Amino acid sequence: MKDQAEMDNSMPTPSKISASGVQVYYGDNHAIKDVNVEIADKTVTAFIGPSGCGKSTFLRCINRMNDTIDVCRVEGDIRIDGEDIYDPKVDPVQLRAKVGMVFQKPNPFPKSIYDNVAYGPKIHGLARDKAELDEIVETALRRGAIWDEVKDRLDAPGTGLSGGQQQRLCIARAVATEPEVLLMDEPCSALDPIATAQVEELIDDLRQRFSVVIVTHSMQQAARVSQRTAFFHLGNLVEMDDTDKIFTNPRDPRTESYISGRIG
Repeated sequence: MKDQAEMDNSMPTPSKISASGVQVYYGDNHAIKDVNVEIADKTVTAFIGPSGCGKSTFLRCINRMNDTIDVCRVEGDIRIDGEDIYDPKVDPVQLRAKVGMVFQKPNPFPKSIYDNVAYGPKIHGLARDKAELDEIVETALRRGAIWDEVKDRLDAPGTGLSGGQQQRLCIARAVATEPEVLLMDEPCSALDPIATAQVEELIDDLRQRFSVVIVTHSMQQAARVSQRTAFFHLGNLVEMDDTDKIFTNPRDPRTESYISGRIG
């Protein structure tokens, strides 16, 4: 007989991302402690928890962004479609084409709207000619729900767009390389409520094609956009379950305390 925790954590679909025994150290600071997690495909998974609890650090393990920090050390096993992403044979640049990332603050390149989106497909050789590149750019901008707003000014600088448009441009840029996983690190925290609603609607559309993992400080946002939620506290993954269950009937008293506002 499976115990309750195991049954509650059983996944209806095969995992897209599978992590076991993940530890992250920044020098002597043990930032992530023995995290085990299964993330399904074509699902939005939200990571919630107080500031500094490790949710963004763990997110950055999934595309090896922590490799860029000298004092950071990652241990354990993280697999995408069964492939060990920390295997020495895996090229982090190729991995990041497969695992797109959208950051907290919109960060368009100081290039045209067109070149922002075309950059990734160009360096990864995804287009044979200009016509193919045009098609990739249009498709990505449509997936970013911004095509209609920019189609007549693709040569204009991406930095000239509003904050919400810049973030949707960054999402279009992230999906232009046809990734399989899309990581979002508090993608709405710098946006106003209208732009936030547009991005949340977009996240719901994107999960038809990608496994989306979002770090958010907003529990309301997690409840609105995700199907699964993981609660982190002091570097530990406290529990992970269906979103409605986490918010209405969490198993762990720490989750209950966070959701009711007693810790955080």
